[in-house]
Amino acid sequence: MSIEKLPRVRQAGSRLITVGWREWLVLPELTDIPIKAKVDTGAKTSALHAFFIEPYTLEGQLHVKFLIHPYQKNLDVQVECHAPVADQRLVSDSGGHREKRYVIERQFVIGDRSFRAELTLTDRDSMLFRMLLGRNVLKNRYVVDSGTSFLLGGNSKKP
Repeated sequence: MSIEKLPRVRQAGSRLITVGWREWLVLPELTDIPIKAKVDTGAKTSALHAFFIEPYTLEGQLHVKFLIHPYQKNLDVQVECHAPVADQRLVSDSGGHREKRYVIERQFVIGDRSFRAELTLTDRDSMLFRMLLGRNVLKNRYVVDSGTSFLLGGNSKKP
């Protein structure tokens, strides 16, 4: 197939925004602290580092209480979060290990866009990034330029 016949990634007038392989985002219903996330097209659902995850019932609905370390490489700052549970799913990580995870739906703010999407809660303490942005967030919103970072701004100087 010649290069002229290859499909274009973006059509003229497309509303897709280009992101780098890592970007800053905020989950305002959980914390106002920006979180550095790795963009992961191999992950179906976004994942947030969470620990001490405790389920509880509030007004007949299942919720979770959990702690997060919003800053990369910083265990001193902890934020307590609460959210209703949208689902529980068996998720396979990149190493093929399967884990049952709580799924919550929260507001995402990435660049100048705000929207709701699902994310799973998992212990990512041994991982460099506190959050992965999966295809559920990228689809119909963003296209990834794997050679760049922080295209949507944010504070790349934060811890």
